[in-house]
Amino acid sequence: MTSTHQIIAGFLPLLDSALLVAAKEKGFAAEQEIELTLVRERSWATIRDRLAVSHFDVAHILAPMPIACNLGLTAPAPRMIVPMALGLGGNAVTVSADLWSEMAECGAAPDLDARSSGLALRQVIHRHKGERLRFGVVHPYSGHNYELRYWLSASGIDPDEDVEIGILPPPDMADALTSGIIDGYCAGEPWNTLGVLHNRAHLATVKAAIWKSSPEKVLGVNSRWADGHPEALAALLQGLYTASLWCADTRNHEELADLLSKPAYVDRPPESLLPALTGVLGIGGSETMSIKDFFVPNAKAATFPWKSHALWFYTQMVRWGHIGHTAERQQIANDTYRPDIYRGALRALGVAMPAASSKVEGALHSETPVGSSGALTLGPDGFFDGGLFDPDDIDSYIASQAHP
Repeated sequence: MTSTHQIIAGFLPLLDSALLVAAKEKGFAAEQEIELTLVRERSWATIRDRLAVSHFDVAHILAPMPIACNLGLTAPAPRMIVPMALGLGGNAVTVSADLWSEMAECGAAPDLDARSSGLALRQVIHRHKGERLRFGVVHPYSGHNYELRYWLSASGIDPDEDVEIGILPPPDMADALTSGIIDGYCAGEPWNTLGVLHNRAHLATVKAAIWKSSPEKVLGVNSRWADGHPEALAALLQGLYTASLWCADTRNHEELADLLSKPAYVDRPPESLLPALTGVLGIGGSETMSIKDFFVPNAKAATFPWKSHALWFYTQMVRWGHIGHTAERQQIANDTYRPDIYRGALRALGVAMPAASSKVEGALHSETPVGSSGALTLGPDGFFDGGLFDPDDIDSYIASQAHP
């Protein structure tokens, strides 16, 4: 069979590239008459640049990066849209064995509770007055940077004054920790697990504890390509959604770990990928812990591109001085995420979808059936500090956010 659509997608060697890998390797893209070519890259900047010059049509990309591109914060940059998310959660904050030992002395709980670990880190920082701890994140316009900053700030730590935050590629994080270049990092899998296995690292907390059901990677699409290839884009979304169902099935986790472990993809042993897929992670030493909703490929509308997610990222760009707030810029962020395209593509599959395109983030304290059929369950989606983000009241939210 000759493929009707040829699509080139960039990705980084991370567990949350799973939907693209499964779509190609399990034939879900081919079922939609797509010849899907996956190209592995080392940095998010390269992903952005190759989208800009149309080497890639679409990419596995940091959720805030398309917004930053459209706001002119990073160049060269394509005009981008986000018609689909690639899952929820998947990150952790990992620290050196020495730092964890100090945090434990100050009350950090072994259950990775974001509040106790944050307060403990604050005490450690006070012990080290004049000697700032260093943390690594993967990119300034990343969920990693913004969730790390949110956690620190809500714990009474000023991310710009009390610690240093620098940029490192994910594969370099654990070695930088061992060599003492950094004291901790926020990254996606498998780099936290590998840090624990080989670099005596310890998990301090996880994304799923900082902000439950929170966004991480998305499908970034060059808008020129999207405008010219609407049928191909719709077919790709259908293939990726089918892949998300397969990835979410626990019976497929071992096979998915084997697929991702191939040299063309994550190129790490399957046993370093399985923990994040199963949610049973090594947290440090010989301890393991089952973490609910650590990485969610399909449930809880995990692939839906919520405009409230886009707008929360925009508020963090404003909060941390990346851009000034205007109504026009807010609208650009809002328009980057495209649930209308998602709905149009997946309606044919009978997918249960949210009726709204935004929601109050942090309002759901338990799993909640939504819609007339109750076929879709959302939440819990709370921030660890009890905060709420109402996308209809951006000005008040931005005004309420101040440095500790």
